[in-house]
Amino acid sequence: MSKKTKPSLLKDILGPESLTTIANAGASVSGRFDQGAFLSTASEGLDELSIMERVRHIADALSAALPNRYEHALEIVRAMAPQLTHGFQAIAVTEFVARHGLDDFDRSLNALADLTRFGSAEFAVRPFLALDTERTLAEMARWAGSADEHVRRLASEGSRPRLPWAPRIPALKTDPTLAAPILESLKVDPSAYVRKSVANHLNDIAKDRPDWLLNRLAGWQNGEPRTAWIMRHALRTLIKEGEPRALALIGIGQFVAVTIRDFSVEPHMVRLGETIAIKAELISTSPDAQRLVVDYRVHYARAGGKTAGKVFKLKTFDLPAGKAATLVMRQTIRDFSTRRHYPGRHEVELIVNGQTMAKIAFEITTDTSI
Repeated sequence: MSKKTKPSLLKDILGPESLTTIANAGASVSGRFDQGAFLSTASEGLDELSIMERVRHIADALSAALPNRYEHALEIVRAMAPQLTHGFQAIAVTEFVARHGLDDFDRSLNALADLTRFGSAEFAVRPFLALDTERTLAEMARWAGSADEHVRRLASEGSRPRLPWAPRIPALKTDPTLAAPILESLKVDPSAYVRKSVANHLNDIAKDRPDWLLNRLAGWQNGEPRTAWIMRHALRTLIKEGEPRALALIGIGQFVAVTIRDFSVEPHMVRLGETIAIKAELISTSPDAQRLVVDYRVHYARAGGKTAGKVFKLKTFDLPAGKAATLVMRQTIRDFSTRRHYPGRHEVELIVNGQTMAKIAFEITTDTSI
């Protein structure tokens, strides 16, 4: 996509241009696709909708343009997919299956395994998991053996307990480990695309069942590089928390033989939109090289005098015996949809191998005269 046509908002990926692409795809594959009905229905009220609301809205507009008989509509939908030009267009098309195919379970799941190659059916498979978790997981376990990496990824991603932007599945909320056989079969997958999904799935489990995760991954220590990559990324939440067993699983000991000669944040006072530089100098006091995981935690000021801490990665590296290392991280202080900044003191901790080694603070101000 060129700079001129790049959407200013994520939701605009599914704007008028995408609607035209989907409409043209439908009309080109079947004379039974009502292009005018689709464009009219899909365009109505589109501006007010978020990206995922647009996905559902477009899926319902497809229903208005397709034959009433589901299997005939599904044939057209599957034929349309190769002509789509963006993954989110394909996600909207897969959503048609989620919203209108629950009564035709096997046909719909087969279609999702096909359609996921053009975008992702990770959201569309969720209603099937909610309706019949055991049956859907059994089919997803078969997907895990597919020759197509997109289908294997769907097996892992679609069954994540905390899939972003997706509704929680009651059975997976109760027991987030139900998809463990799928993850087990993918732990040495040759595709980085699949391995990343497996790691994210396991990280979801870490938030609810950390002991289960640590016990399971302890059995994965076989020296296989692909499995080791998954383990490191799956343990990231627990590593940020300084969980000793998680650190041990990636070869990091709790004992830290370093001194901190300098830990600073500059400037000490900033306004929203400005950037701070966090600097740390670590000096080894060990006769041997050490593997270090260095993070920092910012305790953000909140309304009512409260604070909320968030850990950020700084660096994982080997520090030779007696040597020093200087680490610098720059961070712009700006608001996000998930984080709003408040004026006041913000304490920063330097964390090495899960241990707080030093503290400093900076202040966010609204004073424009500074």
